[in-house]
Amino acid sequence: MKPNKFVSRFLLYPASRLYGAGVSMRNMMFKCGILRQKKFDIPVIVVGNIAVGGTGKTPHAEYIISLMRKRYNVGVLSRGYGRKTRGFRMVDDESTPRTVGDEPYQMYHKYGGDKVVFAVCEDRVKGIENMLQLHPEISLFVLDDAFQHRYVKPSVAVVLMEYGRPIFDDSLLPFGRLREPAEAMDRADIVVVTKCPDDVKPLEFRMLKNNLKLFHYQKLFFSRFIYRDPVPLFSDSASPLGALKWLEKNDSILAVCGIGNPRPFVEYLRSFGMRVKVCLFSDHHYYNARDFKTIEQRFDKLSGERKLILTTEKDAVRMLSSRDFPESLKPFIHFIPVEVNFVGLEDESFDETLNKLIRNSNVAVKK
Repeated sequence: MKPNKFVSRFLLYPASRLYGAGVSMRNMMFKCGILRQKKFDIPVIVVGNIAVGGTGKTPHAEYIISLMRKRYNVGVLSRGYGRKTRGFRMVDDESTPRTVGDEPYQMYHKYGGDKVVFAVCEDRVKGIENMLQLHPEISLFVLDDAFQHRYVKPSVAVVLMEYGRPIFDDSLLPFGRLREPAEAMDRADIVVVTKCPDDVKPLEFRMLKNNLKLFHYQKLFFSRFIYRDPVPLFSDSASPLGALKWLEKNDSILAVCGIGNPRPFVEYLRSFGMRVKVCLFSDHHYYNARDFKTIEQRFDKLSGERKLILTTEKDAVRMLSSRDFPESLKPFIHFIPVEVNFVGLEDESFDETLNKLIRNSNVAVKK
């Protein structure tokens, strides 16, 4: 038996059982009312997952924000994962990824305005109460990555699961990647299987649905990412590239990313047939001078008629906030935006389902 398998079997698996017992006890205390949930009198949409890693939560949260702001004054509340501050903070023009987290910072600069306000707070109840005091016009909340924060009772819970990492083939932390047992999906109103390949057959959708064993009242959707044309990270130093398909096979790309699961991004780049080298960092990584030196060295080693650096939108946010980004790389780096496209089996659309669940949530909806 290899050492890593020995460690997994005899150390991580028992730890996983202990972790699961603790999670199950906590969930039982909420179910029995020992730990109490607060229900607010305006709709609260919770977006989350039960597995660690990249399920595509940020693009899906952005999709929901974009949809809801058409009808409501939206308050978006996040924990602000990875920030260097604590407590309640509104997100504004003075915020940085280090003060509010990279994801709230990214979403604010896309959607912040008259109809959408953003804040971060570890305590979601306190965060909602503070936001309502400062912005009484808020008529709907979106709680980002709050499925496990059960002190707020959601009107609608949207839970994401990655197509390539199904929860029924996974285990609890630290042996696997699950934050909660698979049965926690019972609390979801909508389940979205994310990052589906373009060539998924209807039979595969049905097999996934059967394996998930959802209740009749739960709605299941499938989604995939649509990658848009690259955008210059520094628009005053580089011109737009246009579509990647116009690049030649002897061009070279350095893919730089620090996200939960970089594989779909890298596979997308490699699908065009160019030479792609990869430079990976940890999720939510804040880039410093040493990191940029590494990127610069790897970029210099690329061969080909044309050399480019391509990164994700989340990485772009963190790079732009760094003062250490080298001038020599600014003409070559672009980021690739992504959009969510829903596919699958349900008769009605994701948009229709979510709006219907909000209307039926037994809370006063003010517009």
